[in-house]
Amino acid sequence: MTERRKDLLCLSALFVVLMLFYAKILFTGKVISAPDIINESYWGFVSQKSEPFWDIFAFDKVQAGWNIFINSGFTSEGGISPIHFLFWLKLIQFVFPLPSVVAWHIVLHLFFGATGLFLFCRAIGAGRLGSLLAALIFAIAPENATLINAGHVMKIATISYAPWAFYVLERGFLTRRLIFFLATGLVLALQFFNTHWQIAYYTCLCIGIYGIVRSLIILRSPQERALFPVPKLFGMNLVVLVFFLTTVSVGLLPLANWSQDTNRGVQSGANQGKGGLSRDEAMSWSLPPEEVGAFVIPGFFGLSRQEGGENPKNIASYYWGRMNFTQTASYMGLLPWLLVPLPLIFRRNRYTWLATAAIVGGVFFSMGKYSLFYNLLFDYFPGINRFRVPKMIMFIPVMGLGVLSAFGLDLLLDPRTRETRQFKKYLIGVTVLPVALLLLLGAELIGRDFWINQFIDMLSQPTRYQPQSEQLVLQRWTNLVTETGLAAGLAALFAAVFWAYRKGVLAAKFLPAALLVLFLVDVGRIDSKFLFTIPVPEKNRAQKTPVIEYLIQHRSDQYRVLPMDGSDPMAYVAQNIPVMFTSNAVQQRRWQEFLDNVNMASAMLDLLNIRYLVIGSEQFAKEKAALGPKFVPVFTSPDGKSLILENRTVLPKAWLVGAVAVIQSPEQRLGYLQDPGYDPSQIVMVESPPPIPLANPNAPAAGAPGTVQVTRYQGEHIDLNALVARNAILVLGEKYYKGWRATVDGKETEIYPVNHVLRGIYLTPGNHKVEFSFDPAPFKIGKSLTLASFALFFIMLGRELWLKRTGKLKA
Repeated sequence: MTERRKDLLCLSALFVVLMLFYAKILFTGKVISAPDIINESYWGFVSQKSEPFWDIFAFDKVQAGWNIFINSGFTSEGGISPIHFLFWLKLIQFVFPLPSVVAWHIVLHLFFGATGLFLFCRAIGAGRLGSLLAALIFAIAPENATLINAGHVMKIATISYAPWAFYVLERGFLTRRLIFFLATGLVLALQFFNTHWQIAYYTCLCIGIYGIVRSLIILRSPQERALFPVPKLFGMNLVVLVFFLTTVSVGLLPLANWSQDTNRGVQSGANQGKGGLSRDEAMSWSLPPEEVGAFVIPGFFGLSRQEGGENPKNIASYYWGRMNFTQTASYMGLLPWLLVPLPLIFRRNRYTWLATAAIVGGVFFSMGKYSLFYNLLFDYFPGINRFRVPKMIMFIPVMGLGVLSAFGLDLLLDPRTRETRQFKKYLIGVTVLPVALLLLLGAELIGRDFWINQFIDMLSQPTRYQPQSEQLVLQRWTNLVTETGLAAGLAALFAAVFWAYRKGVLAAKFLPAALLVLFLVDVGRIDSKFLFTIPVPEKNRAQKTPVIEYLIQHRSDQYRVLPMDGSDPMAYVAQNIPVMFTSNAVQQRRWQEFLDNVNMASAMLDLLNIRYLVIGSEQFAKEKAALGPKFVPVFTSPDGKSLILENRTVLPKAWLVGAVAVIQSPEQRLGYLQDPGYDPSQIVMVESPPPIPLANPNAPAAGAPGTVQVTRYQGEHIDLNALVARNAILVLGEKYYKGWRATVDGKETEIYPVNHVLRGIYLTPGNHKVEFSFDPAPFKIGKSLTLASFALFFIMLGRELWLKRTGKLKA
């Protein structure tokens, strides 16, 4: 059997193990119980199922778009659309049945990532069994696996590309062939297309460090430097950077342009004027240092399967650590940590130190606000302050742990290692762990009252779902003791297996199987607390409630709805009902300022074309006086719980105004907008002097300046006919955004920000045809660069295959 076939056999075994391990969520007629899956992912998969097969390859959907239904108009300038290049995602959705298709999507990506780590380990000299263990650690270690419980489908898919990026880059350094450096850039771009940009950013950051360190190692070795001269080495690293940037351009350029003026952008005013997130928000979900103990005792600080509500019965204590909350577990299994010392003792090569750096650096980075390392990066390294959840980088330590475990298992199976004095010392160290855990358990049992009093503040700290009580303290203490005992027992079992192998009681050929069984039992105990399924929910966003039925009958795309009864705005969007606001972590700065200052009694809702409000009956009774007479009830739901109010002063989609007030201060503009006496149909606020003379804002001209008719209202195109009696500004009840272009009678004209968030163009008297089109230049440039990069890669791949087939490929 060839080496390649043996590797394929190992990967086949890996696939079978994963299918068995995740059988509970794969082979079922239920769906994974996670809010993001139940409310988001599952229904997206349902929608994909209804599309024709050939739509899987509909790359024409990679385009810039403006969604008129979401958030009073929403775009990413096409930055999200490159996900359509990942046709295999839709293929998975097409092949596998509902509702388990979500689980298949997740597990296949975990297998994909595990395969990449297996190949990386093989490339750097690890044996097959060790590489198989590394792959399993990636795919089933709770740090990664419990992301399933949180419903992080997109995050898992994005993480799965990281091992492949390291594999193809290392192959490039080993073979010195251009195709692998191009492939590194391509893999990083494909990872970015999965739209979890924080994971993609962290991967790029680590790949950059890896490339620099590997290059320095080559330069230090005369033999390697002779094979890989400095100009070529520098050039290949440059190829990775340039090819990544060109390949990812279709997503990166639009997003870079879009993000500049957001509440995380450089103009946001956060982070002492540097842009990005504020320090407190950016360092949310930092891993508290004491929770490193949970790498050995997984439930020491409790476990939480869901963000809110009761935990299932197999979780004894809700998470009570210092993070805001967590739906995942930081555990990676005990076996990997037990194997880590072996390569540090017996195999201190470049890969051992790189993997160690990945673990140590990743853990310190994940500590966020508790770590000087992260704080320095936050202050001085570009991009770090654009993201929160420092702990999200923990997939890097998982990979590093997998690599060291692969080397560790190889050394464990090496007869020469087993006979050394250092190995005997290592076994003594392995034995120290269960002894230490048993001593800790004894201290907990004997000094119960003392320790509870010492840490009463932490133990009694209430969560959002658990009030402070004596029972809460006892529950946490009991769980802590139980988890310590379980960890001690498991550590003792591992120590017993190691000693049995050392003494010859356990044959070497049975050792991997024994360790694998213990590892699966260990991580399976934790993962089982997070993998739950429920019947497919009957209610979904596509369901038409009486309120939605009324709005469908009376709707116009040119008017919007504001749900105020706690209902999901996306349920309206699913029926093509435009809504004023949808919750997004990143908002355009102007829009966020507008939202923060909305006054229901003013004309702020009028100028945004908010015609209907959906409000709870009890809430309306309390706020009726404040809402005033402009909002009139027109519908009551059959259960009497919800009302629809019609806004009788709503403005049309577009209107003409003959007078403007130049107000440059955002605070002053927002103050005027909040004033109930302000009438945007008579005077509008602009930020620069008008290019044509207009009426005096203090004494506007009598009579209407003209009329406007909307002839086309679509996502990326809005056409209007304007009959203008005198110089005026046409105000469009749509967000001002730099990606829009406008023409008047075929000639391009400038769009001005009006009333802080709307669009306006100046018109002279006459009958004009006005056209707005969404056509952002960054997307067009980016798409051209990406398609050119794809073409170059496939040309080079074809050349590589031809050289290999003709025997001209150099080793």
